[in-house]
Amino acid sequence: MDPVTRIASPIGQCALIITTLAVPLTGWAVHVLTLHRRLAVDPLTGAQRRAAFERRAQRLLARHHKDSLVCLVDLDDFKGLNDSRGHAAGDQVLAVTGARLARWAGPRGVVGRLGGDEFAVAARVDARAGGEAMEQRLTELMGVLHEPVPTETGPLAVAASVGTAVPDYLGIHALPVLLRGADVSMYRAKHSGRYGWAEIEDLQTPTVNGRRAGRPGTALLERAA
Repeated sequence: MDPVTRIASPIGQCALIITTLAVPLTGWAVHVLTLHRRLAVDPLTGAQRRAAFERRAQRLLARHHKDSLVCLVDLDDFKGLNDSRGHAAGDQVLAVTGARLARWAGPRGVVGRLGGDEFAVAARVDARAGGEAMEQRLTELMGVLHEPVPTETGPLAVAASVGTAVPDYLGIHALPVLLRGADVSMYRAKHSGRYGWAEIEDLQTPTVNGRRAGRPGTALLERAA
């Protein structure tokens, strides 16, 4: 046998074995990655689940705290909507809200569903345009969230309350603290049809997982944490 053939043959066999092993391993890696992505995303709304949102939002804030904001969004009277129109209509409202928030935040932002009818958004803004540009963006957000939601039985009127924390104004870019301020300001503006701005003193309010201590649901979150 040709010496070259004798040398190449074992090498070729090894390559074949490695290739044979690599194919299922690659498939498994793709499967794991796909599963991880699915677990990170809420299937109903398309928003990130809490843990995934916190990771991505904190990275955004660390890099762009000079031109970013954090919003906490709570749908008004969502329980009443579920009771009167049914859970199918409630799910439709949640799905549409998630999609609308994603469009508003844009590809550079991140939307999370924190639970129930509560969402959080971390988005970038043009700091060079000043405060007026930020107010315009938030006014657009309120308009988007108050658009009727199409359902099988016709358009459904919806409303939402929004609290906003601006890292550059507050001098901090730690997400848990910003969520605290956004939560307090959101409840201050509840049912007003306007968004709320977090102030320095709002950052001292005790919270559970970013939610103001004492508001409905925080006790359950505390036990689950």
